[in-house]
Parts: sequence; structure tokens; C-alpha cells
Amino acid sequence: MKTCINIIFYFLLFLCVSAHAEFRAGMAVKIVTPDPLLPVSGGVGPSRPVNNKKGDLTVRAFVLDDSITRIAIVSTDFLGFPRALGDKVRKDVSSIPPENILIGATHTHSAPDCYGFPDGDGGTSADLEYLEFVCTKTAQAILEAVKRLEPVSLKIASGEAYGKIAYNSYADELYDPRCHIIQAITSEGVPLATLVNYAIHPEVLGDGQNILSPDLIGPLYDRLEMKGGGTGIFMNSAQGGMVTADVRGPDGKDIRTWNECIRIGHLLADEALRIIRDAPKQINPRIFCGWRDVSLPIESEMILSIINQSPVLSGIYNEKRVQTRINLINIGNAQILTIPGEAMPNIGYFLKRNMNGKHNILFGLTNDAYGYILSKVDWNSFKIYNYVTQTGLGEKTGEIYIKEAIQLIKQSPAPSKMNSN
Repeated sequence: MKTCINIIFYFLLFLCVSAHAEFRAGMAVKIVTPDPLLPVSGGVGPSRPVNNKKGDLTVRAFVLDDSITRIAIVSTDFLGFPRALGDKVRKDVSSIPPENILIGATHTHSAPDCYGFPDGDGGTSADLEYLEFVCTKTAQAILEAVKRLEPVSLKIASGEAYGKIAYNSYADELYDPRCHIIQAITSEGVPLATLVNYAIHPEVLGDGQNILSPDLIGPLYDRLEMKGGGTGIFMNSAQGGMVTADVRGPDGKDIRTWNECIRIGHLLADEALRIIRDAPKQINPRIFCGWRDVSLPIESEMILSIINQSPVLSGIYNEKRVQTRINLINIGNAQILTIPGEAMPNIGYFLKRNMNGKHNILFGLTNDAYGYILSKVDWNSFKIYNYVTQTGLGEKTGEIYIKEAIQLIKQSPAPSKMNSN
């Protein structure tokens, strides 16, 4: 009898809280540009020295709270942000459950190494003191965003981003041109923050020009703010193999300049604001945050060697397997799925087709960054796939990830059941 009374009490309490739920959001940014400047990493191998910078590297925290569930969406201006670093951040944030903190990377190729790649001389270019600084600043950004929580409504929209922004360098049109936007609107009707989700390698400058930079993501943020979109935050999508910035010039040569970063960043910002402009407001949308830990085999001897030599990643595996986390989040009528690396575009399309939201969104390079994720039929199938094959965990990664992601989707409520517009 007592158990029955307790169930009724908590059910009534839930209804009471739900009836008075006030959806809130907070946004915070911290600059993490190293001073003095550090070498930058464009991938596996030694970092390259720099003597200049264009824009500042930042970490950005977007906190959402529906009075029952609180989540943090965090974007960092790095090639990747491994879970080993993400867990350091989560330990310093007590106001949000660690499994509700999603930390992704923009994937700029002009920022310091967060992996600890071997430099070929028995060391690494990663600066461990700097990485501690970045983790501290990231935790501070999340905590500051929590303090700044204020009542908002949400606008969520999806649409194709037009113009010369991205393409697949392996096969021009094998990429997802859809752009997904989540915008928080204050009670005064002013955008507080605009989240842009799109698949692209921000490697206009790359790591070979002696420049440290957020690449095109910096101008994207500047344009969003200048155009009244509030503070910007970018989360990458399924940009593997090889969805990159379209810097092809009229003569067929790539244009790798800061002005090209500005052109693409501004164009993507303008397209994002166009897509979100007429979206309806969602008042007091509900949040659901689910997750599951997944074990992935390390089949690549190169990746295993990198992990063993890295001061950042060493010790993260057991019996040639690594553990990573997949999150599934419902926000209003949107559903978000995280990817712990760079999924190929076909995997991205498949996942979106099997998700349950009106807006199905993928956060690539989030919670982990284990290189390229291919299906087994793509693995090592073409010469052009040699690089993406070498820099992934193994042939089974894609199949395991897809299976686990689909199970998580099936076991989670659909956004339509969580939304309370």
C-alpha cells in the first residue's frame, strides 16, 4: 500500500512540475588561443609550427533545461576532443549529469593537437599543460552557461544550404547538403544563440600554412552575431570520406586563404539564418537524454600504436577494445544522435532515415573522435579509401556503431511524445 501511495505521489509531483515547467537556455564562450602560439595538427603525425593566427580558438557551451532534464552541448575548436579530455571536463561540472554533457569538435585542422600523436622522434607535439588549460576553460564555459540560464523558446529547422560551401572530394555530390538549426529566443524575442549543424571539414587553411585558426568556423560565428543570430555554436555532422570545404577556384586550383574562410563561413551563416527565419517557435519543449556505452575493437595496428604512445590516450583500451558513448537526445520535435568520429555520408543518411524526429540531427566527432567510421563494404574497397581506412579503428566499427545506434533509437521515446508545444 505504501509503495502504491509513493508512486501516486511522485506521479502527481511529475505532473505538477511539468505543468509549471519553464524552458531555459544559457550560452557561454571562452577563448582558448594559446599564448605563445603552439604547433597545429591536421591529422596523424607530427604537428607543424605556426607564426601567425587568424581569429581565436574558442570553447562554447550551450545549456538547455526544461526543469526536469538539463543538458550541455559543447563545441571546441580542435581537430577532435577525445573522451579522455572530455571526462576531465565532466568531473569539474556538478550541476549537469556527466552523461548529459556532449562535447564535440569543429574539426579545424589549424589548432593544437588534442590526441598526443607521436612526432616520430619518441615524443609528441601535444602540450599537456595547454590541454589542462583547455579542459578547465571548457568546464568554466559550461558552469557559466548554467548561471546564465534564462527563459527561452526554441526555433528548430532543417533545409538544404545552397551555394559553394562543401563537396565530397572523392565524389562531388556524395554528401549531405542539409543544414539543421536550433535557435534559442529570449522572452524579449531576441535570439540568444544559434546552433548550426552541417557536415564539412573546416580545412580551408589546413595545417601547412603556419597559421593557427578556427578556420571557416570563426567567420561563421562572427556573421551569426553580426546578423542578429546571437552567439553561434557549430556541431559537425557525418563529414567523413571526404566532405570538405569547397575551395575550388575557377582555374581548378584550391584557394586556401583567410578570405576564403570568410566567404564560406559567412555563406553558411547566411544560409542557416535563412533556413531558421520562418520556423515556428516551440514553447516549453521537452528534453530527453538517453545514452549507452559501446565497446569497439581496435583492428588498426597504426591506431593501436598511436594510443600506446600518446600521453593523452594511453591506457584507454583493454584487450584491444575501446569504450565510447553514444547519446540520443530529443529536444522539442528534433532528435539528435552523436557519432564518436567521422562517419561516412552514407552512414549519416542511413541513420537519419531511421531516426524519429521531424528534424533528425547528427553530432559528429562528439563524446570521442576515433577517426573515420566506414561500413564493412566500404572498408579498404577502393584506393581512394586507403587514407580513411588507415585512420579508423577497424572494419567492424561502422557495423557495431550502426547496430548500437539503431537499438538506442528504438529503445528511446520519439520526440513527438516528448514535445509540449
